[in-house]
Amino acid sequence: MRWTITTTPRYLVLLALLVVSTIATASIEPKPAAATALEEPSVRNAEQARQAAQWVSEARTLLHSINPVPHVSSSERGRGGSGWLGTLWYYIKQLLLWHNAQSLEQQSSSPSLSRSTPTFAGAHGKKLGAAVELLKKAAEPERNEDAMFLLAEMNFYGNWSHPRDYSTAYKWYKELADLSGNSTAQHMVGFMHATGIGGAVPKDQGKALLYHTFAALGGNTRSEMTIAFRHYQGIGTSRNCEEAAFYYRRVAEKALTWWESGPPGGHFLQKHTFRLADDQGGVYGEGASAISSGPNGQRQRQSLDSAKELGDIVEYLELLARKGNFPETISLGKIYYEGSRNLPRNIAKAKEYFLRVANQYWDRDKVRTGGPQYLGKYAGRAAGYLGNMALRGEAGPQDYNAAFRWFKRGVTCGDANSQNGLGFMYLNGLGVKEDREKASKYFKSAASQDFPVAQVNFAKMLLENGEIEPAKRYLELAARHGNVEAFYYLAEINNAAKAKDRSCGLATAYYKIVAEKVEPLQSPMAWANQAYENGDMENALVGYMMAAEQGYESAQANVAYLLDEHSSALPLKSLLARAGIDLKRIQGRRHVSQQDQELALIYWTRSAKQANVDSLVKMGDYYLSGIGTDPDPVKAASCYNAAAEHQASAQALWNLGWMHENGVGVSQDFHLAKRYYDQAFETNPEAYLPVTLSLLKLRLRAFWNIITHGGVKGIGPEPKKKRVTFREFLRNWYEAATEADLHVLQDDEEMDGSQQHLPGDEYYDEGFDEDVAESIIILALAGAVAVLVYYRQWRQQQQARRRAEERLNDGARGQQAPPPQPPPPVGIWNDPQMPGWGMPH
Repeated sequence: MRWTITTTPRYLVLLALLVVSTIATASIEPKPAAATALEEPSVRNAEQARQAAQWVSEARTLLHSINPVPHVSSSERGRGGSGWLGTLWYYIKQLLLWHNAQSLEQQSSSPSLSRSTPTFAGAHGKKLGAAVELLKKAAEPERNEDAMFLLAEMNFYGNWSHPRDYSTAYKWYKELADLSGNSTAQHMVGFMHATGIGGAVPKDQGKALLYHTFAALGGNTRSEMTIAFRHYQGIGTSRNCEEAAFYYRRVAEKALTWWESGPPGGHFLQKHTFRLADDQGGVYGEGASAISSGPNGQRQRQSLDSAKELGDIVEYLELLARKGNFPETISLGKIYYEGSRNLPRNIAKAKEYFLRVANQYWDRDKVRTGGPQYLGKYAGRAAGYLGNMALRGEAGPQDYNAAFRWFKRGVTCGDANSQNGLGFMYLNGLGVKEDREKASKYFKSAASQDFPVAQVNFAKMLLENGEIEPAKRYLELAARHGNVEAFYYLAEINNAAKAKDRSCGLATAYYKIVAEKVEPLQSPMAWANQAYENGDMENALVGYMMAAEQGYESAQANVAYLLDEHSSALPLKSLLARAGIDLKRIQGRRHVSQQDQELALIYWTRSAKQANVDSLVKMGDYYLSGIGTDPDPVKAASCYNAAAEHQASAQALWNLGWMHENGVGVSQDFHLAKRYYDQAFETNPEAYLPVTLSLLKLRLRAFWNIITHGGVKGIGPEPKKKRVTFREFLRNWYEAATEADLHVLQDDEEMDGSQQHLPGDEYYDEGFDEDVAESIIILALAGAVAVLVYYRQWRQQQQARRRAEERLNDGARGQQAPPPQPPPPVGIWNDPQMPGWGMPH
């Protein structure tokens, strides 16, 4: 079920046309060839068009006969993914071979790459050169759109080992965009204006917004995401939630349509949005970064996507599985079925592990006897996965009968996945007669076990019946597990709600999540990750920049991380400089230009706005040191304060302590410095050594400040807890209660003034008097009475004991007296029926 919302901002088209006409007359000088093609289309006759098409066809044939993957030399692999050992080996090798560091294979990986002259040599080069000449013949005089597009792509991406030339790529993209309105060309022109990549054009966010708008209205999905993100964050334009929701909704609809076009249950969504810095424990290293310390570090260690020891984990699980441990066998099957960043999916192997468990429990359709009691639970899980495989046609042909059989087995074991599978088959009539009542029953049963797919399926049935609020509750439960359908329908509900119930911001956030989750539709992250793994840093940087412009936070962090020259945990640059070695001469990695530093700050900022704490700390570092901007310690302190909120970053807290210790950007205050240092240690106990050294230095400076009568506020003595007497406790409690009563009275007056009514007020007596002082007096009197009664009983027991001792003494003197009788029980108020509170005899 889909909902349609007719809130299309059609005025955008007219506005965009007005802006482009203004810019064109004011600043843009159209290319003569493009102008001729636009003003005199009749010049092209059919014969020339056929000839140009023939040249393009011959060029394609030549290009398909050569390797499309560009050559990547080992010197281009940089330090990506090799860890600190690889980094150390890289610098040792460069030091040993410093005299021969220049290589013909070395290329700059900077986005400020200078134009290179195309040179074609060898059989590969001759074919490539011939293809380029054919394309130029078709593109320049004949204005063949396919030829122009191929030339632009080859110059931008370096396809078929064609030398990159961003200026030439911009020329062809721009002419194609102006000639035919090609949405891909418009998108690329907008991207180049937004980033200034390669120095082909100066950065111009206005032109970037303009071309992306044209491309988005032409249906280009990447530009739709880019425009939505710019309106969402206010980049190059004012923030506009309605525009952001409009474009994100268009992408979300395409994403869900593509997802539903897959096998039953939708396409499998493999995640590719990872931060490169997380492989090293964060931008500041293991323990110092917010991502790898505290609760975040615990979650990261438990995630298979970032587990560095995944191979060891799988090997250990396989050992236990061979011993017949059913939980570990199921875990292995799930790992291979879902896959991860470091372990690709292996459906055949997953099926093998699931069958191993299922066959231990079932002999055909009969349950085997003699197995452990808990085996049924894991066999049910295995049956659910095997049913899904048969339903989707994974690891074999699609088989509804086998799927139904496995799901029925799993249902007998109470497996939620199997219940949802049976419900799906009954709902859609897959191999069984359609029965919505049975489908609803199975969905509801699985949803009660917190199975997200079933929660979404049941919510969709509720929506069809108009039960929006119950459906919303189920969708919110499923959204906790990251279900893409749940986010889409929540976005639709929030976007379609009327009046005050509508939440544009929430709808936009949900649409954005849907658009970013369905990566195969528009995301270049998979390509960028592969380029990074292959050592092709330039393609990786380009891919991450494209994804960053579309609003992917992880891509923004990756671009900034690759452009950041201060990411190394070891001060190798300063050590080499002190040794008198020219780093630029021996270093294969490029020198970061001012333009790259500015770009890094831009992407650190955008990443920080999407709740990346480490990026926020990096922003502070850039403002503090004046990297990519003018030094601004005040802004740096603001960034650190924001990152330190709720003690999220120990690094930010330590930085604030240092700033207060030295009076940089904030007032010099040794007391506050010590407080921030202490909080840094409380946030991350791994910071013990730097915090201890900083506190030692701080105490020395504080001591010097005292003996020299400095004006800095000292650390001061450690605060001592003041002992509070019972009278002071009662007085403080009475004052606090009185103040609370005053606030309640003020709130009641405000409520009465606004004529608001809270449900349940009718059950309270307005004349009820809550006199705190009277309550205290009554409690005190009752306590005094209890003490007096207790004392009286104690005195009576003491007197009885003395009388008994006197009788014993008289009997010892020879008087035969009868044995003493125990005293009669005496209760409260001398009533024998009331139990006494006396001391034990």
